[in-house]
Amino acid sequence: MEQSILADLKNAAKKSLKARDNELANAKMQLEILNGELFADGELPFFKDKIAETGQFPLRPKKLEILQINVGYMCNQVCNHCHVDAGPDRKEIMTRETMEQCLEVIRNTGAHTLDLTGGAPEMNPDFRWFVEEASKAGIQDFIVRSNLTIMLANKKYNDLPEFFKKHNVHVVSSMPHYTQGKTDKQRGDGVFDKSIKALQMLNEVGYGMPDSKLRLDLVYNPSGAFLPADQAAMEHDFKKALKADFNIDFHNLFAITNLPISRFLDYLIASDNYEDYMYSLVEAYNPAAVENVMCTNTISVSWDGWLYDCDFNQMLDLKVDSKVKHIKDYNDDVLSKRDIIISQHCYGCTAGAGSSCQGTVA
Repeated sequence: MEQSILADLKNAAKKSLKARDNELANAKMQLEILNGELFADGELPFFKDKIAETGQFPLRPKKLEILQINVGYMCNQVCNHCHVDAGPDRKEIMTRETMEQCLEVIRNTGAHTLDLTGGAPEMNPDFRWFVEEASKAGIQDFIVRSNLTIMLANKKYNDLPEFFKKHNVHVVSSMPHYTQGKTDKQRGDGVFDKSIKALQMLNEVGYGMPDSKLRLDLVYNPSGAFLPADQAAMEHDFKKALKADFNIDFHNLFAITNLPISRFLDYLIASDNYEDYMYSLVEAYNPAAVENVMCTNTISVSWDGWLYDCDFNQMLDLKVDSKVKHIKDYNDDVLSKRDIIISQHCYGCTAGAGSSCQGTVA
């Protein structure tokens, strides 16, 4: 049954939810579901009530460590689980003017990590200019999140491994599984083979090698309505399989829980897994994970410059609870006094060992 639903979703997902006029392209509709009868009727506790049990409500920010910037929702892939609802038909792209505003913050922030994401961030026409300018700011860890296949999507992207090396970019790459079947099921036919080729291209210029300073990390998301397995065990399996089958090296694997928003929420509802998945998240709730959720040390910037507590809140249009809401008005002192906006999707970041864009947190 679920295989049939996945096949239907795969055919439908050649376009984004937005392009299909799907009601879940609307953030308000997603929030209505997340705040719906499953929680409103008391069957499951609201996230704010759950964290209040251990005195962790309201959630407050700590010292800013990570500035995460989404430079656009355009992507060469349309993946079933994508919380951004990215795709070739998404035209939302950060302008150079907004990039200039971001650069001003990058040059003056105390954050040690700059994290560029999308969509496929490389598809922004000003991406290379932005990387060149941002790399001059002396940020300790400069991340670009790549889906790998972009390096083979067009000849103009073929030199990305050399470009990343030149600017000492830390490449974090999506890799659903070390087998073709599970990868292509989640991301589309042919994605696995292209991902393998891209990883080999990165290895060829020095990325991911055991003693290399050129960091190459992989990201794993489950392909179905279940939580990720132990991150360390999965990393061992990925390294063993990719080395044996393709002679590929990488540094770390980040296991990230799929949050019930956007296209993954669409999948959960279509496959009749929404309630069971929410029960799984709530039952796996770990108060220790709350201490280190990424919204406490991260600011997320959207393609049009609005500020959010995290990338997931960005997709639900839950802007920061602060007088400062846009990158052009950025002020560390003001933002540090805000309460973090939460909803039921936050159970995804606090289930089991926890989840963030840097992997487990507990």
